[in-house]
Amino acid sequence: MDIRAARRTRHLKGYAFAEIQERVRELEAQGHEVIDFGVGDPTAPTPELVRRACQHAVDEHAAAGYPRYEGSPAFREAVSAWIARRFGVRLDPAREVTSTIGSKEAVSHLHEALVDPGDVVLCPSPGYPPYVRGTLLAEGVPYHVPVWRESDMLPDLSLVPDHVAEKARMLWLCHPHSPTGRCLDRRELEAVYEWASRRGIVVASDEAYIDFYFGIDPPPSMLEVSRDGVIAFFSLSKRSTMTAYRVGFAAGDARLVGLLRTVKTNLDSGVPWFVDAAAVAALGDEAHVEQAREGYRASRDTLSRALAEAGLEPGTGNGTIYLWPRAPDGMSSLELARRLLEPPLPLVVTPGTWIAEPLADGRNPGEGHVRFALVPPRELVDRAAEKIARMRF
Repeated sequence: MDIRAARRTRHLKGYAFAEIQERVRELEAQGHEVIDFGVGDPTAPTPELVRRACQHAVDEHAAAGYPRYEGSPAFREAVSAWIARRFGVRLDPAREVTSTIGSKEAVSHLHEALVDPGDVVLCPSPGYPPYVRGTLLAEGVPYHVPVWRESDMLPDLSLVPDHVAEKARMLWLCHPHSPTGRCLDRRELEAVYEWASRRGIVVASDEAYIDFYFGIDPPPSMLEVSRDGVIAFFSLSKRSTMTAYRVGFAAGDARLVGLLRTVKTNLDSGVPWFVDAAAVAALGDEAHVEQAREGYRASRDTLSRALAEAGLEPGTGNGTIYLWPRAPDGMSSLELARRLLEPPLPLVVTPGTWIAEPLADGRNPGEGHVRFALVPPRELVDRAAEKIARMRF
């Protein structure tokens, strides 16, 4: 039998993080201890109050049946209360909030709700792969907007031609930006919104890392600028170390939230009741978030010092759980990643070109950078920093 892949899948690449994990397995099979900064999966345990809430809810909801697609009323009210405390924005939990199965599912599904074949979606490069993959699966056309030094690590919208902007349906904003760590201030968010709204382009703001910021005031949300034509995505995966729980939420323009819910009801189910309850507990507590933020800050500072001592530019971002150091002149992203991967203490990092897409002129905004995910335990971060500090570039 001849098996033919659907046209919409033919341009999809292998997921870069899967390739990283395969390389880690190879090194470990060779007997090497590997310190893995490649995948942004926290290694700390999920906070106890979250685990206890989940355990209690398993029994409480023993006969609850299928969960609600949009999340329980208690979850959506907890989200609305958190957004009001964090950003000073009042949302209608019935119409302007929906739960999601993490961020990846929701980010991908939004394209099915908004993008027709041939529509353009403006995607930051580097950026979260589902922006591009979701566009392709919806048979849209991704247009890559660079986030690089030339634009102070802001999305360089000046490079979007008018004929492209006229066809654009949606603009993805990642704030704080992964992987550069760039946090936008209120004025910068307003400029992005003004550019998009003047052209009738929906702003989809990925704010999964909004609680991780260092040495600055808490970053604002795009929801503070406007809800008209704006939908923001949040995840508890990093905020509350709940990657395995698969829970997040989207909030904003009721029309956009409604369209996302329509896709969800046709393509997936809701978050399980016991996970829903665990998320409510997580949103009601900030102490564990502050503790996590301090841990990431300490790891960030340790690695930054070591990178500088080795002669590398450690990056200037002040948010997320990543570092985005720059390779020496003349050294590619892949070459730097290979240097760091050398035994006896292999350090796995992500080459910048793996998580960035080439621009129309062929340049790749990720070239010359690697990404460190600040997720290993502190003792391993310290050991990695010792190795880096002894290297010379």
